[in-house]
This record gives sequence, C-alpha cells and structure tokens, in this order.
Amino acid sequence: MSLHSIRPWRDIPRRKSRQIMVGNVPVGGDAPITVQTMTNTLTTDVAGTIAQVQAAADAGADIVRISVPDEASSKALREIVREVTVPIVADIHFHYKRGIEAAEAGAACLRINPGNIGDEKRVREVIKAARDHNCSIRIGVNAGSLERHLLEKYGEPCPDAMVESGLDHIKILQDNDFHEFKISCKASDVFMAAAAYQQLADATDAPIHLGITEAGGLMSGTIKSAIGLGNLLWSGIGDTIRVSLSADPVEEVKVGYEILKSLGLRHRGVNIISCPSCARQGFDVIKTVEALEKRLEHIKTPMSLSIIGCVVNGPGEALMTDVGFTGGGAGSGMVYLAGKQSHKLGNEGMIDHIVEQVEERAAVLEAEEAKTDAE
Repeated sequence: MSLHSIRPWRDIPRRKSRQIMVGNVPVGGDAPITVQTMTNTLTTDVAGTIAQVQAAADAGADIVRISVPDEASSKALREIVREVTVPIVADIHFHYKRGIEAAEAGAACLRINPGNIGDEKRVREVIKAARDHNCSIRIGVNAGSLERHLLEKYGEPCPDAMVESGLDHIKILQDNDFHEFKISCKASDVFMAAAAYQQLADATDAPIHLGITEAGGLMSGTIKSAIGLGNLLWSGIGDTIRVSLSADPVEEVKVGYEILKSLGLRHRGVNIISCPSCARQGFDVIKTVEALEKRLEHIKTPMSLSIIGCVVNGPGEALMTDVGFTGGGAGSGMVYLAGKQSHKLGNEGMIDHIVEQVEERAAVLEAEEAKTDAE
C-alpha cells in the first residue's frame, strides 16, 4: 500500500515525460521506473550470454543491454533475442553498421553514443533501420567520449557540453521524424552527472535513462550510485535506471531495486528493516539478516519484514511491517504479523519459522491482489 496519500512528506512529484516502448516494456510517462543491467559475457558466447540475461531477469531486470562490437556479435544477437524473455538493448559504438544489424536481429532498442557513431548520414541510416524494425533508440551521452568540437568549445567535459551533445542528437532524430527515443548523460563524477541530468530534464520531455557510469566496485559503486541516482529520483527525474558496478549484473539489479524501494518508487520482494545490533540484542541480528536475505530471494511479492534485536525500537518497527521479530530475553522473542503481536518464538529455529511466516504472508497478499484485480 502506498503511504504517499496520507504522508505528504513522502511525495515525489515525477517529471512529466513522453512514453516510449522498449519491446513490450513502457518507459516514461506514468510507467513504473524500469531497472536495467548489462551483460559482461562475450556476446559470441550465446549460451553464456543467454544464461546471464535470464539470471538478471530472474532478479527483476526489466531490460538488459548487450554489447555488439562486431559482426559475429550481431549474428549471435539474433540467436540470443529469440531465447530470452526481456527486451534487449544493443550497445553500439564506433560502427554504425552494427546498429543496422542489431535492429535487423531483433533488438528492442539501440544505444548509440553520439560522440563515436559517425556523421549525420550514418546516424540517419541507423534511424531508418530502427524505424523499419520497430526499434527504439537511446541517445547515450558520456562525459568520457564527448565530440571534439564540444571539448574545444568548453575546454573539458562539463554538464553544459553533455547537454548540448544530447540536444544536438535529439534534433537529428526529430529532424528525421523519429520520436521513439530516450536519453542519458552519464558521468563517473556524481556532481557532473547530477547537474547534467537536471539541465536535461528541463530541456526535453524525452524519457530519461539514469546512470552514474563507471561507478566502481560493489560497495563503492553502490554508494556512489545511491547518492547520484537517489538525488535525481527524489527530484522526480528518471524513467529507467542502470547501476554500473564492477560486479555481477545481478548485483546491479538488486542495488537498482533497493534504491527505488528506499524512495517508495517501486517495490519488489521483501524489504528487510533491521537494526545494526548492539549489546542489547537478544539474538545474533547480523547473521540472522544475512541468512534471511538469501532464504527470501525467491519472494517477489512486495512486503516488509522487521528484524530488531531488542524491545527498544522493535515493537514500534513491527507495527509498520507485514512480519516482524523482536528479540527479548531468555533466548526468545516476539513474532508480529500484520503489525500485531502474534506469538513468542525461541531463537533456536527462528530463521526457518520467519521464512514460513513470510511465505504465508506473501501468499495472503498475492491472493488479496488477485481478488482486487478481478473485481
């Protein structure tokens, strides 16, 4: 249940944008903010790439991007697209023919970098292929690969240069009567990216793809992305996101969802609310939460679980969660269901019992949703 209607301080007025389709997934407008990732297998490794796409989809990815650096990858892409269940974005750099081949191979979207795709004539050929094959386009501006004339004009990569690049290429698409596009303006510098996105949001109604590029490893990249993307999403900017980590693509998807969940913008799976633990804890909170995160990965239904070590904050947190456990004394604690005290539970075997309670509550919520949809 959304709390925005009764708690206005949680409201995030979303920027109004046009809606486009990436395959069967709507992006922009009033569509949910989508989560993307990118494969890191060799595209020519068809089986490996399909497996990675499917793992990302199972983790919740709405859209997956695949690099198409050569003709062999274009041929492999055709096989991959046939076997996966999520729309595929073909990542195109340097050679415009790869864009044409990717559209012909069934890509749902082409990601082109204005700084290295070639002159307007070549871009027009890519546009024609996209139109002919019902393929959308993402204009992907990157601070690390801006056009030479913009670097000469501004002296260095900066928000103004990035936005000018993006708007120049929007004009090319619009001059060719092509409007099924979204746009990004990524930088590894959080300040530069945020400033560029803010300017871009005011300059166009195109759907915006958010990302802090080359953010780093799992921990540092997560923090950097949470700050940069969180700031923009909180401002209502962003229609689709990709968290760029030097890590398994599945981790990118998880982090993306956690960022959206923290802002109440999208919900999937169990949101665990847990304390950092201290000397008051009645059980090992850290190990319990680690185990529950793994045991509950299969739950897709949006719901909340509080795991609090003692009675200082535990009962209050449990009142606001679907399932809760608060540590007590003498090796036991209290289980809360739907915000109400339910029964005492010994610490031994608590993980199995909590998993059962979460699964049962998820089934109830799913049944309620199905009934509402049927009415």
